[in-house]
Amino acid sequence: MTFFGTATPTGADGLPRRAGSEQAWTGATPAFGTRIDPMAAALAAVRSELADLRLRVPGVRGSAVGGVDGLLITHDLPPGLEPADLAALAATTYGLGRQTAMVLGQSPFRDATLRSEGGYFTVYAINPTSLLAVLGDDGINVARLHLEARPAVARLAPLLP
Repeated sequence: MTFFGTATPTGADGLPRRAGSEQAWTGATPAFGTRIDPMAAALAAVRSELADLRLRVPGVRGSAVGGVDGLLITHDLPPGLEPADLAALAATTYGLGRQTAMVLGQSPFRDATLRSEGGYFTVYAINPTSLLAVLGDDGINVARLHLEARPAVARLAPLLP
């Protein structure tokens, strides 16, 4: 095919192609109007890390990642538990822990564990804006939870803005 006096390579469909573009792209293309979420891959990696924590530590019922403002980012909770409530409780726990650390002149908030008759609730600071909340049953080994969750928090930090 010739446009304006220059030869232009054509593809199998007869349409003009740029030189070097003869290889077809085999990836799936989204339908017209489909919005591509750039955070989808990061959130999938976060959910995978949460599921992995639940599998590594017996007694973990589920977990959620939320902001320090109490808004839910994502979760790995069984049905019957409200993830937005867990995120809000994590933010409240973080606020109390941060204020306590500041008044006592200790380092910034890292984590807090609450024990009730039915189990444990632990909140870890992932970064200055994100929190990990872990819900455990009454028989959970809290030391093992800390040993597994703290490295998980370090892996989650680069995934969240």
